[in-house]
Amino acid sequence: MDRKLDPSQDDLPLMANTSHILVKHYALDLDVDFESQIMEGSIVLFFESENRCRKRSSSTEETCQSESSEARTVRMPEPCHVPGTSTRTFSSKTGYSDFVICGKGEKDTSGKDGNHDNWEQASGISSSKYCCDTGNHGSEDFVLVLDCCDLSVLKVEEVDVAAVPGIEKFTRSPKLTVVSELRNQIVRELVTLPADRWREQLDYFARCSQAPGCGELLFDTDTWSLQIRKRGAQTATDFPHAVRIRYRTNAQGRSVTWTSDQSGRPCVYTMGSPINNRALFPCQEPPVAMSTWQATVQAAASFVVLMSGEHSAKPTQLQEGCSSWHYYVTMPMPASTFTIAVGSWTEMKPETCSSNDLAAERRSFSPSDADFGCVGVCCHMDYPCRFQNASAAIQEIIPHRVFAPVCLQRACQETLLPLVPLCLSAAHSVLGTHPFSRLDILIVPANFPSLGMASPHIIFLSQSTLTGRNHLCGTRLCHEIAHAWFGLAIGARDWTEEWLSEGFATHLEDVFWAKAQQLAPHEAREQQELRACLRWRRLQDEVRSSPEEMQVLRPNKEKTGFVSDSGSSVIKHGLNPEKVFMQVHYLKGYFLLRFLARRLGDDTYFSFLRKFVRTFHGQLILSQDFLQMLLENIPEEKGLELSVESIFQDWLESSGIPQPLQTERQAGAECGLARQVGVEVEKWNRVSRRPRKRKRRGTEEVFEKLLPDQLVLLLEHLLEQKTLNPRTLQRLERTYQLPQQDAEVRHRWCELIVKHKYTKAYKNVERFLQEDQAMGIYLYGELMLSEDARQQQLARHCFELTKGQMDVCSAQVVAEMLF
Repeated sequence: MDRKLDPSQDDLPLMANTSHILVKHYALDLDVDFESQIMEGSIVLFFESENRCRKRSSSTEETCQSESSEARTVRMPEPCHVPGTSTRTFSSKTGYSDFVICGKGEKDTSGKDGNHDNWEQASGISSSKYCCDTGNHGSEDFVLVLDCCDLSVLKVEEVDVAAVPGIEKFTRSPKLTVVSELRNQIVRELVTLPADRWREQLDYFARCSQAPGCGELLFDTDTWSLQIRKRGAQTATDFPHAVRIRYRTNAQGRSVTWTSDQSGRPCVYTMGSPINNRALFPCQEPPVAMSTWQATVQAAASFVVLMSGEHSAKPTQLQEGCSSWHYYVTMPMPASTFTIAVGSWTEMKPETCSSNDLAAERRSFSPSDADFGCVGVCCHMDYPCRFQNASAAIQEIIPHRVFAPVCLQRACQETLLPLVPLCLSAAHSVLGTHPFSRLDILIVPANFPSLGMASPHIIFLSQSTLTGRNHLCGTRLCHEIAHAWFGLAIGARDWTEEWLSEGFATHLEDVFWAKAQQLAPHEAREQQELRACLRWRRLQDEVRSSPEEMQVLRPNKEKTGFVSDSGSSVIKHGLNPEKVFMQVHYLKGYFLLRFLARRLGDDTYFSFLRKFVRTFHGQLILSQDFLQMLLENIPEEKGLELSVESIFQDWLESSGIPQPLQTERQAGAECGLARQVGVEVEKWNRVSRRPRKRKRRGTEEVFEKLLPDQLVLLLEHLLEQKTLNPRTLQRLERTYQLPQQDAEVRHRWCELIVKHKYTKAYKNVERFLQEDQAMGIYLYGELMLSEDARQQQLARHCFELTKGQMDVCSAQVVAEMLF
């Protein structure tokens, strides 16, 4: 029997039976209705069954091994059955009745939410008792399980792809007399077309998605899944390979947020929900289910639709007042990376267009322009890959656009627009070929719960990044750009290993930003050492204040990457609302990579990193894939005496501060920028201790100008002082113009205001809680812990003003603090 899926209250279940059948392509057709706050339409899923996947994966693996035997055999110890990924097969088995799961505080509302539940009506069989048998030996029907919640499923039907004109070219066996077998054969041929026929493939996916239905399928829903079956289809091979699901979203669905932008206009966007996209469309959430997609979205003509897509879509007018937008992706990606944003966005353009920008546009490439196959051989599943294009390899700056509400136009032009080409060029100089052909950047509404989020071809940035000087905007932009390589082009096979995405992006953001600023080597080292100092302080705070079990980077240890026989699994703490605000995976992952880079030397480490990217782009990895290849590529003269096992033990599988990091921080000397801050702290302490009336003017302190990160460190040191009088705080505010600094600095300033009850500046705290919601959660806690009636009233007042628009997880955490 498979291990039973019985997650604790804050674990996230991944229900899809991906070991038996895989979605290879999604075709969405949705209408966006802002009045009802609902998206309604259909999605057509094109499948490939288990046996076919295994057969193609085996040939892919053999090809890769012949190209690089030593590199590939170590990281693929067992045959995989998902093309291009390092997945394993497991021997455990279970009945479908084991998969009935409810989340924290939720009830199974299937049959009560308007869903058309025709399973029991038609068959008289309860879904919770129905067996999921995908072998050739069982007597029960095969059950397709999709991840799904907060959706009203209206109808499920098989698609008659055989009715599409010209589709006969995909029928290898014209003598097939069973129509269902003919349809499945057409889909099998369509999903396996070679990369150089990608445009033809997309065209036929679109035609097939519009084909008529040829029979309704039985379906049922529970809290976390949609289950579909066809009478008489006993295996995944027999199950229809093209299925249309008609559905509508829920206004309170957790995958998208309906809100207003900074100009007060309605908008909706995917905001990185813990449940990913299962409340936007039924899908296979496990990362091994890598697929392509295309989407047509209809909305009122006044709205702009942005989406993960390989081209800059333009609207097509359908009728008066209504437009249609079409996007597509040819690089297989997990469904969780799909992103959409619909709103009254305005494209922000520089006041003057530089020659560099024009050159970048001229050097843009789409898959149709590419001469694929001219640079090496890739080991991922077949798709039009930019790493095989010599022209794309030298493209430093990919085409990019910036969108925001019109009220933020000046801030975008002054702060963000000049940084984009610099940061893209810096990233290319470090890692090489950009994995994606273009980039949109959107300034999202104030309720966005993070400073940024990266998806294929699109980055969301918080409005908080636009304040102060360009430092916070630049570092966050570099972080999100780094995710194009680590997190998207190379993804974690087990979502509990978040450090493989966030640790890399955090480490690389410093490197990219130093190059974007064109710093001299010694200036870059000083800046990076200062940021390491700040992160060290943050990690210590995080370890002190968080549960030990949530400090482990590889919590499943030797079971990391394991799934049940069906492909279902559980993400530990995936629904814990506090996890969204934890940074331990960012910080410990960053310090591990910094430790490795220092041991190898930057030149050796980044040379290896480029090799790793060339080897593993388009694939999913585990920690050992990276570490094994790294240790194999260490020159013998380095003699680092490191092993995968020791790194697991010291860094990834234990809570608290890793011992090597503890030793390094204790032995290391402060950098020059940090020492300069120490001098300034002493000056402020003297000012605070000095009597109100001074007899001599010569004792007046002169304060040095500080960088934004130095200001953060200064304020953190001052937070450690028991008392600072109002006179000192007022002078501090004037000296550094703190209310005009970036959000990181203002956050520390607000902490000082709260700690010392500096009532004259409470307006700064109120403004921060409303305009910088991505960073304000901690302040609510400080206001309530102070036990000061005025501060608690301020917290409740701000929450009342913002809770209607606030991100659900943030609102839940704040409400628990306040009430």
